[in-house]
Amino acid sequence: MNNNYLVKRAIGNALGTAAYVFLVSQIMTRGEQLFGNVENSFLAPMVFLLLFLFSALVTGYLVLGKPIMMYADGQKKEAVRLLFYTGASLFVLMLIGFIIILAGK
Repeated sequence: MNNNYLVKRAIGNALGTAAYVFLVSQIMTRGEQLFGNVENSFLAPMVFLLLFLFSALVTGYLVLGKPIMMYADGQKKEAVRLLFYTGASLFVLMLIGFIIILAGK
């Protein structure tokens, strides 16, 4: 598998993960506007934990899904490179986020 494909796949995985994290962060930030005041609801902690578990599933799939399948198919070096490139892409996106936050001060 060529390196260019791995880099493109890793960037796509990182962007998908960042988009999902952004969506969840917006729901959490605007929770009271969206759902009203639910402090006394017994469902609120349960829904939060389900969101947490679902988020682990989605982000785990986006970051680890393809590398695990590649590793199982015997493409061990490519799987490790894809995982590294995805991690590096997420790190770059995080740095960009920090820079944007710092620039806003």
